Amino acid sequence: MTDTHDTNLPEKPVELEEEKKTTEVSEPIQLETSAEEMVVETQQEEALQRLTKEDVINKLKNISEHMDEVARAEVDSLKQIFYKLHNAEREAAKRRFVEEGGTVEDFAPQPDPQEEEMKRIMSVIREKRNEQAAELERQKEMNLQVKLSIIEELKDLLESPEDANKNYTEFKRLQQQWNEIKLVPQANVNELWKNYQLYVEKFYDLLKLNNEFREYDFKKNLEIKTRLCEAAEKLAEEPDVVSAFFQLQKLHQDFKETGPVAKELRDEIWARFKAASTVVNRRHQQYYDALKEAEQNNLDQKTVICEIVEGIDYAQLTNFTAWENKTQEVIALQNKWKTIGYAPQKMNVKIFERFRTACDEFFRKKSEFFKATKERMSENLEKKRALCEKAEALKDSTDWKNAAEAFVKLQKEWKTIGPVAKKYSDGVWKRFIGACDYFFEQKNKATASQRTVEQENLDKKRAIIEKLASIEENMDSEKAAQLVRDLMKEWNAVGFVPFKDKDKIYKQYHAQVDKLFERFNISASNKKLSSFKSVVNSMQEGGMQTLYRERERLARTYENMKGELQTYENNLGFLNASSKKGNSLLNEINRKVEKLKADIELVKEKLKVIDESIQGQN
Repeated sequence: MTDTHDTNLPEKPVELEEEKKTTEVSEPIQLETSAEEMVVETQQEEALQRLTKEDVINKLKNISEHMDEVARAEVDSLKQIFYKLHNAEREAAKRRFVEEGGTVEDFAPQPDPQEEEMKRIMSVIREKRNEQAAELERQKEMNLQVKLSIIEELKDLLESPEDANKNYTEFKRLQQQWNEIKLVPQANVNELWKNYQLYVEKFYDLLKLNNEFREYDFKKNLEIKTRLCEAAEKLAEEPDVVSAFFQLQKLHQDFKETGPVAKELRDEIWARFKAASTVVNRRHQQYYDALKEAEQNNLDQKTVICEIVEGIDYAQLTNFTAWENKTQEVIALQNKWKTIGYAPQKMNVKIFERFRTACDEFFRKKSEFFKATKERMSENLEKKRALCEKAEALKDSTDWKNAAEAFVKLQKEWKTIGPVAKKYSDGVWKRFIGACDYFFEQKNKATASQRTVEQENLDKKRAIIEKLASIEENMDSEKAAQLVRDLMKEWNAVGFVPFKDKDKIYKQYHAQVDKLFERFNISASNKKLSSFKSVVNSMQEGGMQTLYRERERLARTYENMKGELQTYENNLGFLNASSKKGNSLLNEINRKVEKLKADIELVKEKLKVIDESIQGQN
């Protein structure tokens, strides 16, 4: 509206009761600062996740030099990212220290120069923040004084009611000046606005405008408020719901500061603006509800991970393999943790501390186990070296019977001694078995009279191979299987054959048996066990030390399989407790468990075959 209307005003006063209401909008929606910061932080998190510590420091340096261009939430997010990276480096250094034999209590982190630089920059930012805050408060106080002076000027206009029409131009200037001044101290906002409204309404009561001027004023205000309604309605299509929410606050302020419209249109225009505001506010609330739901889901996942680590049964971790398998599980859980987003703000630090405590406890116990195990291994090494000395003292004995019995006792005692460190294991074993092998080789040379019997055994085994080859293809499969088992039993009952012929005759026998197993579909377990019996029969020719060596290998295999089976069963327990959607993974682990059980039973049968053979030798 222009100032030229004052020259055309009639002298006859006009009642303007409708103009006394200068606003129909509700108070602007207020958003708490902490919620706003959380929103901004959430929007920036994805972009900040890939920053390095150097990137964070560079960004903070840039912010310290351009403080007017950055939100407080961005600084707080950068600080959080820096310490997340800083703490991750420290945790990795601690794990390496523990894995290398140190203890958690002895770990001392190295100073981080980048942390000192970051603290220095943050000090600069805080100082500038304080300066900005003080300057903002000073500006608010100045704005308050200006608005108070505007109210005083409005009061002065009311002192000359006969000049109200002439004072209209000054009144509009004061309105414009009032609207241009924004921030004042929060404690004065409501009272200041009420006083301003009071004197504006009083001025309108005194104003003697003609109908044409009044209608023109109402029309202009209607146009402005219609544009504000359209802008608010368009915000419903804004992709960034947070930005739309804050834009709506500005529209509310503009709506509030716009003058009245015709009385018959006031409810309608306000209803339209309110309806558009409701859509934006509803989207904003839904956004926060979804954010809270996602954070709660993240907290649930992290809680399950904490329960898995806290629920580790340390009593089951009795060997290096078990500890190593469990360590890989914990590391996998740590990697999984890194892929999960933030939990609710009030729980984010607490759940991380809970997880870190559980992991620290695991690696502390692992360090204790390894330390104690190393001590036991050192003791075992001394015991095995003592057995080596006894075996080396006996190896040249020609008292074959008594010396053989002594060697058997030494080998049995060897089996009762636990493991030694890997770097000594092969050496001490070769030393021991070397003495045993030497003795039994000398003993075998002294018993060369068995050659005739061995040649007879060779003929018997060739006859058995011929019988196997003569089995007809059209024979009933059940009868054929029984016949094959009988011939295999007969083969195993035949004694040693000449050393130079044993490999050749065994290959012929093994090839013929394989062919029959395949032809009549005899079970794989029977095949493996039968084949192993033949292998044991051949081992007997190498003496007792060969049988004991094979038995020890099988025993180690048996223990490893039991440990592996325990690990799978533990994993099944954890999965059942924490996941309802891992059916495919559960099925796969169950399949492996069943196969492992079958393999364990086969190894047990092989151990029985070895033990029976050893008893037969004695």
